[in-house]
Amino acid sequence: MDNFDFSARKRVAVKVGTSTLAYKTGNINLRRTKKLVQVLSDLKNSGHDVILVTSGAVGVGAGSIGLAKKPTDIPVKQACAAIGQSRLMSFYSTEFARYNHTVAQILATRDVFSNKTRRENIYNTMHTLLSMGVIPIINANDSVSVEQLDFDENDTLSALIAGVCEADLLVMLTDVEGLYDRNPSEPDAKLIPVVTKITDSMIAAAGEKGSELASGGMLTKIEAASIAGEQGIPSVIIQGEDPEILYDLFENKAVCTLFDLKRTVS
Repeated sequence: MDNFDFSARKRVAVKVGTSTLAYKTGNINLRRTKKLVQVLSDLKNSGHDVILVTSGAVGVGAGSIGLAKKPTDIPVKQACAAIGQSRLMSFYSTEFARYNHTVAQILATRDVFSNKTRRENIYNTMHTLLSMGVIPIINANDSVSVEQLDFDENDTLSALIAGVCEADLLVMLTDVEGLYDRNPSEPDAKLIPVVTKITDSMIAAAGEKGSELASGGMLTKIEAASIAGEQGIPSVIIQGEDPEILYDLFENKAVCTLFDLKRTVS
């Protein structure tokens, strides 16, 4: 990765999407998500500050009440989010406690970041939690949000949270290895290991249907990387099928795409 040292990044925001957290049924993928909690706990034990941005409330809520698929009606989505969020936090709280870590829930809407006073409040809360050694777990407040349930699978939210927390790195776990030069289902598609400038061709390729299974899509992850880059924070898109890949990342040997938008190419 062009001598980029991931191990030196102490404060890390990790975003996990619905496709990583849950099965298509909406039920939590227990094996994968328990492993994610274990790896994040281990990273914290090793000296990293960990911030978890999680999606999945709507999907988990829908699965909990037996819906065959994620709802499209906004009030039903909001109801499912309210149901799923409580289940997600119960799961996270129980699993992180197995490794002696305390978690805190924060639900956010866009106005938290656009309103100066509210942004100061979330800044103070986040930094106080981190100073206490607590792992903040953030989700969009989908039960009261109506703008596309606000954050497009939380990619944008993760970038904004990374800025508020003054993170050293944003990691977006998804269902592909990174950003490709075209639809990754095509046989000649090539992974782009490092991005120092986002181009129109990248945006066009990311916008193709099928570039990613998660509802947020690859395009919103590029937008999140751009937002993070504007705040001086590098980002990574990496496959989350096996959460232990985070160990490889911090040992500088993972296959992924690094967005290092503030660097100068020699």
